[in-house]
Amino acid sequence: MKIADILEVDGCQLVEPSFAELTVDSYTAMLLRATPDQARLLVDEEEEPIALALHDGEEWYAVSFLFRDPTLSAIECFEAVGGDIYQERRDAWLSAVREYYSAELLATTLPALEDLRPDRTANIRDLLDEVWGDRAGTLCLDCCCGSGVGTAALRAGGVRALAYDNDPTLLALGLSKGRLVPDDTMCIDARKASHYVAPVPLGAAFMAGEIYSYNAGLWKSILTGLLALTDETLITIGTEEEAARVEGWCTEEGRVAEIFENRRDLLYDRWCCVARRA
Repeated sequence: MKIADILEVDGCQLVEPSFAELTVDSYTAMLLRATPDQARLLVDEEEEPIALALHDGEEWYAVSFLFRDPTLSAIECFEAVGGDIYQERRDAWLSAVREYYSAELLATTLPALEDLRPDRTANIRDLLDEVWGDRAGTLCLDCCCGSGVGTAALRAGGVRALAYDNDPTLLALGLSKGRLVPDDTMCIDARKASHYVAPVPLGAAFMAGEIYSYNAGLWKSILTGLLALTDETLITIGTEEEAARVEGWCTEEGRVAEIFENRRDLLYDRWCCVARRA
């Protein structure tokens, strides 16, 4: 569902320039610079505000309160205009917002060159069957999803993949190829995933790295953040040395971890670390 459909307007532009900036308070004040003649406050199933839309006489503009609190000034502006209250499930609005920014990304970003080897999706699908079996209907985070190779494999097994990466060109490629689903894709810094994502049962990071001593801190932050959001986590890397380092990080986080060699793919996903809550 589109954000305009939820708000029942002909068209609407979100003030925040990107999904990642939905946490920034200053965009609420930016919206309030308008002189509105109409207003719509969207509340969730608990009647908590999740968006404010203002009409400036020509267009509708909105801000989202999914990841930040509404300000008193925003509520006062809505009341002063005598606006209307609309209600929608929080998860439905969140999906619509993700879809909105995916469409914006596709419209403004030149996709990266194709990076999918013909056999890689099938190899990942086979690996997932070995590690998790049938998890159809389960929600899984695809951390550092790139162009969505892992997401496509997860979805082929009936798993709903919520994908995120900070490279817009790779995301644009995945969206244009249909490997990534617009309403389940986010362009964010993976180290800050907990700001945008609630904990889920499964997590995956396919071909994490290359991990060297100079960037180990970055990858540790990304992967321990993924561990904190998931009960069972699959991480694939290229070398045994990297796998041992990842296993150590999982153990430090109190997870039961095991590593094994994956002979299906000797380049991308050769070594695997599976971590579960103790």
